[in-house]
Amino acid sequence: MILEIDGGYSGIRFSACHFIPRHEKCSRLHGHSYIVRLRLEGEIGAEGMIMDFVVLKKKLREIIDELDHKTLLPTRSDDVKLTMDGDSVEAVSCGKRYVFPRMDVTLLDIPTTTAEEMSKMMAERMVAEIDIPDNVSSLSIGLDEERGQTAWYTVVL
Repeated sequence: MILEIDGGYSGIRFSACHFIPRHEKCSRLHGHSYIVRLRLEGEIGAEGMIMDFVVLKKKLREIIDELDHKTLLPTRSDDVKLTMDGDSVEAVSCGKRYVFPRMDVTLLDIPTTTAEEMSKMMAERMVAEIDIPDNVSSLSIGLDEERGQTAWYTVVL
């Protein structure tokens, strides 16, 4: 059985900017209005559900609150060198230098800020930070960069 949360209808969305080093077009600073999707696979549990929607939506909103209206920077990139100086974050990548107010930046423990890496990060956080019942066999996160372009990552439990 499948349980699904569509962030487009549930208001689980965020806007953020980023860049992808070495990409022909996306190496320029740009933004997206992301939509988060979640899918659980499993059997109906003792309470008549796979898992409580409320728990899942609360954690998703907590994650997106950290990302919304921020510049997203990867901390594990070989192509982006980050330096923090007081209230600023400097990002140097492929000959470009950006300086952002620290309060406008979210540092992500990923190698690059693609939808693929961010959906993986979100799925792994969900599994690590909430109590997933034994009847759930997998959790997947889909991240739309725009309608029709969704990156999915699945954690098999």
